[in-house]
Amino acid sequence: MGKKKHGDDPTKPIDIASSDPGSLKASKRKISKQEAQKLRGFRLTAPCFLGNIPCRARSKRRVKSKNSISKQKKMLDSGAFQCYLENLWSSFPEDKRTSFAYLDCLWFAWYRKASFREKVLSWIKRKQIFSTKYVLVPIVCWSHWSLLIFCHFGESLQSNTRTPCMLLLDSLQMANPRRLEPDIRKFVFDIYRSEGRPEKKQMIYQIPLLVPKVPQQRDGEECGNFVLYFINLFVEGAPENFSVEGYPYFMRKDWFNAEVVDRFCERLDSFGM
Repeated sequence: MGKKKHGDDPTKPIDIASSDPGSLKASKRKISKQEAQKLRGFRLTAPCFLGNIPCRARSKRRVKSKNSISKQKKMLDSGAFQCYLENLWSSFPEDKRTSFAYLDCLWFAWYRKASFREKVLSWIKRKQIFSTKYVLVPIVCWSHWSLLIFCHFGESLQSNTRTPCMLLLDSLQMANPRRLEPDIRKFVFDIYRSEGRPEKKQMIYQIPLLVPKVPQQRDGEECGNFVLYFINLFVEGAPENFSVEGYPYFMRKDWFNAEVVDRFCERLDSFGM
């Protein structure tokens, strides 16, 4: 019997970041020289993702106080992010949680690795996302955290009152969040396919992807904190029926300020993590 290849075991760490194209080349829009230099600065100083923490091995729910989110100035790695997310989730009232589901923070990144794609889709299938109003999908890609939200995926794609759509919340708009769109659309199509849904490919690819102009991070190390706060506020304020006509709702540039994020991080630490 041959030895089992490391890449065949989804419980072992994988280097997702190494497979990503350069962040500046991934964007097709023209940017100024000053913007390019600033983007390179974020790329060098914002190691949002430490790709050496396996998804299935994160069983401990506590983060040592010296690494608390409100005290550390380093980026959140995937293990810490997931711990904070799970504790935040448990703090929501039961009546709020019934309208939501969330995916593991590494699943989208693992989906982008062909050898793990079907496994990730099988995990998502167990979440029964088509019976949930909203699905929170944290994304870490190109050394940066952002938040994808599926809205009303269980509804008809022709619905006007409960519009199936996607939201992409990004605290670093200068990095062009839409560079993720091709991967997101393939991801969504494969989710529909794996569930045996009747919708046609053309209709699935036409599901609106909305990118609201939300508050922006102050430096290259806050994106994970902002995503957690996006989740917190969206769960608290999401409309009963999301409609494109009502967009962007509360998701605006003045939605909140960065100081509020700091206080939120202190609150997360108070959960006893």
